[in-house]
Amino acid sequence: MAEDDTLDNSFDNVSDEEDGEDLPTEKDVISVSQLVEKYVSGNQYAEPSDSINLKEKIIMEIIKYLDTPYKFGGVTSKGIDCSAFTRTVYGNTFSYELPRTAREQFQQGEQIDDMSQLKFGDLIFFNTRRRVRPGHVGIYLGDNLFAHSSSRQGVMVSSLGTEYYNKRFMGGRRFENLTTVK
Repeated sequence: MAEDDTLDNSFDNVSDEEDGEDLPTEKDVISVSQLVEKYVSGNQYAEPSDSINLKEKIIMEIIKYLDTPYKFGGVTSKGIDCSAFTRTVYGNTFSYELPRTAREQFQQGEQIDDMSQLKFGDLIFFNTRRRVRPGHVGIYLGDNLFAHSSSRQGVMVSSLGTEYYNKRFMGGRRFENLTTVK
């Protein structure tokens, strides 16, 4: 097996099926050009004095993985699952190593229970599986948007405003020394 095809086998007994008859549709997907325009070139969220700020670094790392297929246990650009995606973005942006699973990541950082208190870069968690809680994790981008690796559509940007994610939201985690951006 080539290095790029490496799987993390610690998930052998966990189902990768999302519990969802009302998953978001393709109309809910944000395009790469919209993402770049909103967060990088338009500097809507950037401080004018920053040359390449933290938000831009995170967005550029996310863009590298957009449209990467979902692969349960996958950890590469050939296929990646949700917790490997958040772990990779944090690792490549901050040199910070998050734990491997969404459940372990949910135990880290400062707890945020209220969706209205989320800030750019916070990890957000969802109850998407019947037996594993949380079953899904993404990175909050602001304006009710988050980046994640969807089991149906791969790495993408979705809205917390969709019924599917809104009703399954469990909370967020903030790493103040890593993700606080003015």
